[in-house]
Amino acid sequence: MEKFSQFRDRGSGISPFLPVTTPSSLLGTLFHAVVFVLRLPFFLTFAAAYFLLLQHLSFLPLVARKLFLWFLLTIPLVWWVDLQLDGVKRGALSQQPRSRVPHPRSIIAANFTSPLDALYLAAVFDPIFVASHPSSRKVRRISLWSAICAALSPSAQLLDLAEWEAQNGSDLTDLRALVARHPNRVIAVFAECGTTNGKGILPLSPCLLTAPAESAIFPVSMRYTPPDVTTPVPAHGWFFVSGWAGFLWKLLGRPTHCIRVRIAEGVYNTTVAANGISEAHQELGQRGEGRGEDEPTPEEQRLLDQIGEALARLGRVKRVGLTLRDKKAFVAAWTKRR
Repeated sequence: MEKFSQFRDRGSGISPFLPVTTPSSLLGTLFHAVVFVLRLPFFLTFAAAYFLLLQHLSFLPLVARKLFLWFLLTIPLVWWVDLQLDGVKRGALSQQPRSRVPHPRSIIAANFTSPLDALYLAAVFDPIFVASHPSSRKVRRISLWSAICAALSPSAQLLDLAEWEAQNGSDLTDLRALVARHPNRVIAVFAECGTTNGKGILPLSPCLLTAPAESAIFPVSMRYTPPDVTTPVPAHGWFFVSGWAGFLWKLLGRPTHCIRVRIAEGVYNTTVAANGISEAHQELGQRGEGRGEDEPTPEEQRLLDQIGEALARLGRVKRVGLTLRDKKAFVAAWTKRR
């Protein structure tokens, strides 16, 4: 893949946008094909039943919805085999207070690698999902299905900020308003704004800076074995069909998948004032300095760096300097090559 060497991070040499492939023998491929054919009808039928009907039944209790989602994960044998809290010894999870894990009025800042990310978070935490932009403090509430599709769809986050804001219009809000509106729910943000192959952490969206000071932000890392269920290349046009077909082949054709989840200690937004606006931004506005409205101040950037470092440490990867502009160029080169 030397042709795509320009999309390696200069500091670490990591290529976060290249698809991950797992070699397989002819016999292994035939076995995967049989498993895929056996599972596909059950998976598609149950997924259609849940997203078209069951999730819209208001009388359905939360525990039932979570069970349906866990059953959907069980069909391809996606196992939650390892959960760790950062700084907590194994075997001591049950002794930790409820505040040590995402809880109502808190925010999940998760890495983004696969459609399974949103499905797993929904099955465990039942959060409100939001779409974010790498240059905006605004977010847009989306459904679980939209969050799943975002991992393989032509990403709206690759659009210019003005175009993204024009498309979403009155649907845009911020994390502070969402927490106030839904005090009994967790908010989930994929702050990288686009998927990677899980080998690096992209710069985070400034939307996290609108979190209320009293709401804990939990960096959550999810890694998969085998890692080929990651979807760093979006699917569009002809690749929309091949992208989803390829993902389902890897998901349903493998005998089993394992999720390793790491949750860091909650981080609090100490940069925000009582009115929800950064004190540093207020000061800069009073002094008339020409800083963009959504551009982080040095203090705010330190908060984003702290969350990014936590995600990198949990996933045992490194932060990269590549952005979604680089991903857009990579996708164009990859599509042309294909």
